[in-house]
Amino acid sequence: MPDREPLPASGAAGRVHAVLILAQVLLGGFHVVGKVVLAEVSPLALTALRIGLAAPLLALFAWRHDRILPPRREILGLALLGLLGIFANQVLFVLGLERTTATNASILMPSLPVFAVAVGALLGVERVGRRRLLGIALSVAGALVLVDPRRLTVGSQTAAGNSLILCACLCYSSFLVLQRPVLRRLPWRTVVAWCFLFGALAAVPAGWRSLAALHPAALSTTAWLGLGYTVVFGTAIAHTINIWAVRRSSPALVAAYSTLQPVVATALAVTFLHERLGASELLGFVLIGCGLWAVSARGAAEKLPAEAAAD
Repeated sequence: MPDREPLPASGAAGRVHAVLILAQVLLGGFHVVGKVVLAEVSPLALTALRIGLAAPLLALFAWRHDRILPPRREILGLALLGLLGIFANQVLFVLGLERTTATNASILMPSLPVFAVAVGALLGVERVGRRRLLGIALSVAGALVLVDPRRLTVGSQTAAGNSLILCACLCYSSFLVLQRPVLRRLPWRTVVAWCFLFGALAAVPAGWRSLAALHPAALSTTAWLGLGYTVVFGTAIAHTINIWAVRRSSPALVAAYSTLQPVVATALAVTFLHERLGASELLGFVLIGCGLWAVSARGAAEKLPAEAAAD
């Protein structure tokens, strides 16, 4: 039976926003930790390790709480979700980052909530009110202010990488939207676990050569610690939080919170690299804050008739 776990409206809203902020902190931390790990582990090997090690952890977690297997009719949908949001998203992002600059990637990432709204509207999964559209626009604008889109480089050398980054964002946006109907029928822990299992079935073979060339004994203690953070916090917990939040809010809201990642990166730079905040950073923070307030406000989203009946 689906794990709906109804909560009081006030408590549910506060919990969703709190865990979404935590997810962005964990993912923002991965951007820093991942750079350290990538100095010793190849991108495809890291992707295979992220998904391949997180999958059994999440499977044990789901089985301990739910103890169900998805019906046969749900398997194809779960496989599609795993391939889109777990495998394709991460592989396309890594391959894109190899072919473009880190600056370009950070500038293109705010396209994620825009794609989520477009895919949700196109598939009829979610209708988005004007207030939520305004909120998403403000959040995206704030993220772009932080990363400064004037630094985007275009041309033959970065075109392929830029396209792959955009495809990664489209894959994850589609993943957020398409999982919403599945989460009405299956417990969220089971959905997380099976998405990662199908993602691992694709990611491990794709990174097998890189894994075979990896020498574990040669990795530094820092790399091992970074890998542990990446698997547990930057992958398993962060993705679980996002899926849990989609079940209790909307794909548009979860996608909009991704614009907090530049804020996390800026905060880490100020804390550990002693960088200073300027007027543009403060403006970006304000825009993102106003946007997330508008996106999360009551009445910002319009529920579909089927969804309203199910609540």
